[in-house]
Amino acid sequence: MNYTIGEISQKEHLSIDTLRFYEKEGLIIPARDSNNRRVYDDKDIVWIEFLKRLKKTGMKISDMREYANLRYQGDETIPLRLSLLQDRYGELLIELEHTQKSLSFLKAKIEVYQSMLEDQ
Repeated sequence: MNYTIGEISQKEHLSIDTLRFYEKEGLIIPARDSNNRRVYDDKDIVWIEFLKRLKKTGMKISDMREYANLRYQGDETIPLRLSLLQDRYGELLIELEHTQKSLSFLKAKIEVYQSMLEDQ
């Protein structure tokens, strides 16, 4: 099935400007019809959903662009794509460790204040 940019915008909850930005950045390469309008298909939807997930991981646009370029080159780039994902995974683990330390700090402070209130 084919979709217009407006339909993809609504279906994927992304603005048309975001879709055009992703295209400008080389993240998506939609087909064009005879009137030069963008035409998206179900494979594009799957790819856009993957890009949204990458974005949620905090991956930089430049890394997403590199990943997309590799993807469009074919399966021989799988090792390089895997490396990009592993790098981001490692970065997220470090961020998680920092977040866990911050949570522990806040929890301890909250417990101190709760104890102080109970002692009053």
